[in-house]
Amino acid sequence: MIVTTTPSVEGYVITGYYGIVFGEVISGINILKDIGAGLRNVFGGRSQGYEDELVNARNQALAELEQRAAALQAHAVVGVDIDYEVLGQGDMLMVTASGTAVQLAPKNA
Repeated sequence: MIVTTTPSVEGYVITGYYGIVFGEVISGINILKDIGAGLRNVFGGRSQGYEDELVNARNQALAELEQRAAALQAHAVVGVDIDYEVLGQGDMLMVTASGTAVQLAPKNA
């Protein structure tokens, strides 16, 4: 499945729209990552624990988006947007991916 931030797919024409699809993930940040991030705030540097959690949540949200589009028998998801939000007392991370599920056909040469 093609998943893109662009409104179209090069070499293809959109022949059908299935509507907006979403992938949402809410992930808890554990105490060890909080301690590590706190130390990084004091001494500087990147928080690998938080970065890993962010990458994992984003990948899960995109996979869920793709699964929902596939359930509609879409060929692609165009116009994909990814949003990040911190929930609760800063201990929960929400990642939402959204886009339009579409059917594609190759362009005539």
